[in-house]
Amino acid sequence: MTAKFASQGDLQEKKITFTELAEGVYAYTAEGDPNSGVVIGDDSVMVMDAQATPVQAQSLINCIRSVTDKPIKHVVLSHYHAVRVMGASAYGAQEIIASQGTYDLIVERGEQDFKSEVQRFPRLFDSVESVPGLTWPTMTFESEMTIRLGKREVQLKHIGRGHTKGDIIAWLPDDKICFSGDLVEFGATPYTGDAYLTDWPTTLANLRKFDAQKLIPGRGDALETPEDVAKAIDGTQAFLSEMFEAVKQGVAEKKELNAVYAETFAKLSEKYGEWVIFEHCMPFDVTRAFDEAQGITDPRIWTAERDMEMWAALERDKEVKFAEA
Repeated sequence: MTAKFASQGDLQEKKITFTELAEGVYAYTAEGDPNSGVVIGDDSVMVMDAQATPVQAQSLINCIRSVTDKPIKHVVLSHYHAVRVMGASAYGAQEIIASQGTYDLIVERGEQDFKSEVQRFPRLFDSVESVPGLTWPTMTFESEMTIRLGKREVQLKHIGRGHTKGDIIAWLPDDKICFSGDLVEFGATPYTGDAYLTDWPTTLANLRKFDAQKLIPGRGDALETPEDVAKAIDGTQAFLSEMFEAVKQGVAEKKELNAVYAETFAKLSEKYGEWVIFEHCMPFDVTRAFDEAQGITDPRIWTAERDMEMWAALERDKEVKFAEA
């Protein structure tokens, strides 16, 4: 039986890249770890996604300070997952901005999600004791909000449910650059444990309408051409569709979750098995897809205890099935 989450064995430090996509617009990436975006305005800086702890955030702050000494006034949360938001206190920002959907999710399950993700990702939650508590937005919006950093305009938009119910993108209309959060991944496995799989393709279709020339995905390299942007969106959508269809077929055939998981894992591993966090995501992805295929519209709350029970059951039965094959 698998003794620990796949991500718990991922202890190797990643190479950080700080890429300028346009004047004053940067992508902070780390070989498949959660990405952040940076927009430098006339008088201040906006950070998109805060990293997992204040100590982890300091690496991003150091990158920002290598190019500007302007104050960081805005931190934007693309969604509520702890691995992206718990470092927010490090920036001393005037405003922490998120969608109302994200705020509602923090109220509903923020504490459970924090404990769950700390257990899953020990390397990313370096110095977790430095986290002062849950990250609470100081400013929220329902569908869209525009922030002006002097002459530079940043549009924040909720374009539909997908990775969570509260996902937003940041769109820079003058530069045609998008920060997608985890709605889009590149060379990394989409996590769907809190997703709306029926809605996600429509949300991606809405994203395509922006015709972004460059894009910072939730994980993976910054995308610096329209061709790479399209490739990332296509790849994300293909994974979601193939995974969900496989699960729906299993549900239609009245198979148990354990059997559906083992079959779906085997089916997708040949095409997607080399993607970052594939083995980590698949148990959570299939479990949520199994629920949604049975009509459970809203994702159930993941707790540290539920994580362990699910992982042990699915991985044990998968290993037995593979051993018998």
